[in-house]
Amino acid sequence: MNGLMQTSCLSVLLLLPLAGALACLVWDRRAAVITVLLEAGVALSFFSGGTLPSQRWIRFEDWPWIERYGARFSLGLDGLSLLMVWLTLILLAVAIGISWQRYRQAGYYALLLTGGTGILGVFLAQDLLLFYLCWEVMLLPLVLCIFLWGGAQRVQAAFKLLVFTLAGSLLMLLAFLTLYILHGRQTGDYSFALQTLTATVVPSAIAPWLFGCLAVAFLVKVPVVPVHGWLPDAYQEAPTAVTLLLSGVLAKAGIFGLLRVAMPLLPATWQSFAPVLAILGLLSIGYGGWLAFVQTDLKRLVAYASVAHLGFIVVGMAAGNAIALQGSLLQLFNHGVTTAALFVLVALVKRRTTSRQLPDLGGLWARTPQLGAMFLLFSLATLGLPGLNIFTGEVLILLGAFRAQAWWGAVGMAGVLLAACYTLRMVQGVLWGVPRGPDPMPDMKRGEMALLAPLAVLVFWFGLYPLPFLKLLSGPVEQILVQLATKGGLP
Repeated sequence: MNGLMQTSCLSVLLLLPLAGALACLVWDRRAAVITVLLEAGVALSFFSGGTLPSQRWIRFEDWPWIERYGARFSLGLDGLSLLMVWLTLILLAVAIGISWQRYRQAGYYALLLTGGTGILGVFLAQDLLLFYLCWEVMLLPLVLCIFLWGGAQRVQAAFKLLVFTLAGSLLMLLAFLTLYILHGRQTGDYSFALQTLTATVVPSAIAPWLFGCLAVAFLVKVPVVPVHGWLPDAYQEAPTAVTLLLSGVLAKAGIFGLLRVAMPLLPATWQSFAPVLAILGLLSIGYGGWLAFVQTDLKRLVAYASVAHLGFIVVGMAAGNAIALQGSLLQLFNHGVTTAALFVLVALVKRRTTSRQLPDLGGLWARTPQLGAMFLLFSLATLGLPGLNIFTGEVLILLGAFRAQAWWGAVGMAGVLLAACYTLRMVQGVLWGVPRGPDPMPDMKRGEMALLAPLAVLVFWFGLYPLPFLKLLSGPVEQILVQLATKGGLP
């Protein structure tokens, strides 16, 4: 039995949230807490002797599935996907915790866990049909959460998110089926296995179109400018738990898809389009930063700031050198932690002041010192203060961007200055100034502190001692560089 658990632990990790969702419906919402605790136990089993694993593949599973059409239940875990799995489980726990007092319906938690299954599947799947299935599963439950439990404009926000992402999903499916047919005709082996399809010889006439389909599908999920139209309404109207999952992990799934699917399938086309990706990233830094600066709604401000910071990750990915890639991969985790924490803090501020509008806020530092300290910490982390988590990844990305194209790095530096402007404006408006809102105002409760304290520990850990995590990511970075060095695939 123990041996079976060792060989199928990825399957358990993937399917346990789905079982937990069913348990929520049959029993009650407490099944969600038990599920997250069990998931944490499975994830901790990937430690080897109390240290981070260093091998290329930490775990790999391959099970029969739809063999008639060349689809298998194939899962793989390396350093990057392990980091994303940890991020998903941490934020899923925070999402459940921040919802506990307000949402008591078991169906709400069942939808969160079902979405968690899809997210984990995207980070683990090594079969494109399984990847596509998980891609859809991670979206639809969260759309339903917005539709059923969102704000006043929830129907419009949910519909816009659904239309944008389903349009991208159809393009992704078209690209996957084209590659499946091409490979089958060339070799006689019709397979959805990602590793197998990397050997497909894609005609030069259709390679840009296939890459475009995949790029749009993944960039919509990030999102980058100009395919970010769904983001402001969805982030603003969604329950806090859904917002932090959208920004914390679904956005990372888009970056992950570009690196793990689009790039290895079409490496030569990737290199041709890398400058376009860099420009989109730089546009996101500038445009997202400017929109963040002019916002008066605190939640929309954090949402647009998230777009700007994701732009840095896209630029590092497009730069394509080792230092930029290490920074981008590390920043996937860092951005998820800090942005999720800020959305939680926005919710806590609104609970106390009944408003998210900056003109209605102020003076929280004096009246709620614990809440003020947490807000300041995560704001400074987002700003990239040395010693905190965002700083390390941001410096690596900028160094790599300067190596690739000096002007990419220069625009990125301007984006850092813009980030300082909107972050300090946010801190000034919330923490200092004339006190507004109810008086007296309660400070953070123990449960609220328990949600944010682990994220604060991660902010300091990744900021002061990132070396173990950079080593964990060295294998994935090396693999990406090997794939980028492959100029073949275009006849």
